[in-house]
Amino acid sequence: MDLTRAEEAILNGEEGEGRQKAMELVTALGKIYGAESLVDITSAHLSGASYKTIGDGGLKYLEDMVAGGAKVSVPSTLNPVGMDRTRWREMHVTEAFAQKQLRIIDLYGSMGIKTTCSCTPYTGANVPKLGDHVAWAESSALSFVNSFIGARTNREGGPGALAAAILGKTANYGLHLDKNRKPTVVIDADIDGSVFSYSLLGQAVGMSIGTGVPYFKGIKPQVEEAKALSAAMAASGSIALYHAEGTTPEAGNFDVSDLEVIHIGEKELKAAYDKLNVADDVELIAIGCPHLTEKEMHQIASFLKGKKKVRKDVEIWFCTSAEIRDKCPDDVRIMEEFGPVLADTCMVVAPIEGSFSRTGTNSAKAGNYLPTLCSQKAMCRDISALLGAVM
Repeated sequence: MDLTRAEEAILNGEEGEGRQKAMELVTALGKIYGAESLVDITSAHLSGASYKTIGDGGLKYLEDMVAGGAKVSVPSTLNPVGMDRTRWREMHVTEAFAQKQLRIIDLYGSMGIKTTCSCTPYTGANVPKLGDHVAWAESSALSFVNSFIGARTNREGGPGALAAAILGKTANYGLHLDKNRKPTVVIDADIDGSVFSYSLLGQAVGMSIGTGVPYFKGIKPQVEEAKALSAAMAASGSIALYHAEGTTPEAGNFDVSDLEVIHIGEKELKAAYDKLNVADDVELIAIGCPHLTEKEMHQIASFLKGKKKVRKDVEIWFCTSAEIRDKCPDDVRIMEEFGPVLADTCMVVAPIEGSFSRTGTNSAKAGNYLPTLCSQKAMCRDISALLGAVM
C-alpha cells in the first residue's frame, strides 16, 4: 500500500500507541483486500457493543485501546448494546451482565464515540451525504447508507470500524470504488408495498443470490421500507449495496439491459416466509430490529390505541433509539400499556435465551439471527398480526 508520510508516522508509533494499533489494523485489512491506499472518511458507526457478543475478550481490547490513548477523529456512533441502560431489570438481565455492559459503554464514550446505541444512526445525528466515504459496521445500517443515501462503506467489522474512526481513514477498496458499485443482477419485484413485504423481499433476494449488487425494478422504498429491505438482505445473504430504479441515488448511472433478471413474487415470498417461521406460539414479541423510526412509533401507537392486552403470558418489547423515544412521548404512553419501549438495545444482542425460547418478530433480520444468536424458535409476521394475537 502507498502511505503518505503522515500515515507512515502513525504506523511507526509517532502519534501514540492507540493510533499505531489502529493503523496496523487498517493497513493489514487493506493489504488483504488489495487496497492501494487509504481514503479519508467523514463518519463511523461501530458494532461490537453488546457484552453478549464481545464478552470479556472484547472488553479487555477496549480497555487496552483506551489505555493507549485512543480517540476517534471523526463523528462516530455506537450500535445497540445488550440492554436498556436504565431498564435492564425489566429485560431479565443480571447485575453482573449489566455492570460489564455499562463498562463497555463508558469505554466507547471515553474515546469520543457518541453512545446513542442504535442500529439506525441515520435517523439521528449520523447522516452521511451522497458520495461520502464512511466506515460503518452494522450490516443493515451500512447497506442503508450505501443504497438509500449513496455514501460509501464496506461491510466493516467492529474492530476495523473503530480503527478507522480513530484514524479518520479506511482502506480504499471494495464498495469505496466505482467499479464495485455496479449492479450484478436485476430483481423484478412483485410485492404489496407494506414494510413487512419489503422485509420478505430482502429475505427472498438474500436466499436467492447470496452476494452481489441487486438492481430492483417495481419498488419505490422510502426510509422504513429501505431499512427493512437492507436489514433482511444483509442477514439472509451478505448484500451491502443495492439500487432501486427511480429511487436510490446511483440507480440511474447504470445500464442493466444485459443483466440476468430474477423474478421475486408470491412463490418466492412464501418460501422466505416459511423459512422464517418455525414457532407456532411465542413467549416474547420483540419489535424494532432495526430500531423503530418515529413514523413506525406513530403507526404502532395508533394501532394499539383503545385496545387491551389479553394474553399475560406473552411479553412485548418495542425497541428504538433514545432519540426517537424522546420525540414520541404520547406514542410511548400508549405502547407502554402493552410492554416497555426500550432504548439502546434489541432482542438480537440481548441475553434473551436465559428467559425465553420462542420469540415473535416482524423483522426478517431478527428472524435469521434469533435461532443462531439467541437459541430461539422464531415467528415472523407483520406487526398487526403479531400484536393482534395477544389482544
